[in-house]
Amino acid sequence: MNNHSGLESSPDQELLHQLQEAVLEYDSGRARSTAEKLLTAGVDPMAIMNRAITPAARLVGDKFENGECFLPHLVMAGDIMSEIATLLEESAPATATEGTHTKVVVIGTVKGDVHSIGKNIVAMLMKANEFKVHDLGVDVPAARFVEQAEEKKADMIAMSSLLTTTMPYQREVVEELTFRGLRDKYKILLGGGPVSQEWADEIGADGYGKDAIAGVKVARRILGLS
Repeated sequence: MNNHSGLESSPDQELLHQLQEAVLEYDSGRARSTAEKLLTAGVDPMAIMNRAITPAARLVGDKFENGECFLPHLVMAGDIMSEIATLLEESAPATATEGTHTKVVVIGTVKGDVHSIGKNIVAMLMKANEFKVHDLGVDVPAARFVEQAEEKKADMIAMSSLLTTTMPYQREVVEELTFRGLRDKYKILLGGGPVSQEWADEIGADGYGKDAIAGVKVARRILGLS
């Protein structure tokens, strides 16, 4: 998909800035109307995602980590970004959208854990970065991760755990794959507040993302997209 040449022009740059600001100010209506203006101006949907929504997601994450915003704000920003991502996806030419889906990911929050915000943001960013994403939701048991990976012909299983007590269920998915003789068939990506690179190494996962942005970068790397 080719970026609209006008992306470098001042009007487009200003609209991209306004879209990012609307997300950071949790203004859903302004975010949608600004995204629609960019699309009307002929700016490539992927460029809008990469130049406005992805940076906004990074900034919201930083503000949350620094105590400058709280969970309700994170939820609002996540909902807005998901809405804009859907709009952009629908606006992209079908052939171009299909062309970007070079890898398939099943993603979910593990059994016993109902946190969804971080997982939702990762799923949204993955959709904008050459992945076809199947979101399994929250409280997902090991068997469902494996069965859906098989059914969707996935390349990767991405698991989120926001509670120390549910981290063992990430290990359970790896063990379930091994038991079924499928471990080498899928790349495993872990994320979540208490999760670490050490934990990923311990259970034999292929990658770990300390936040949504890092998670997508790691996913692209281990699947050979970058």
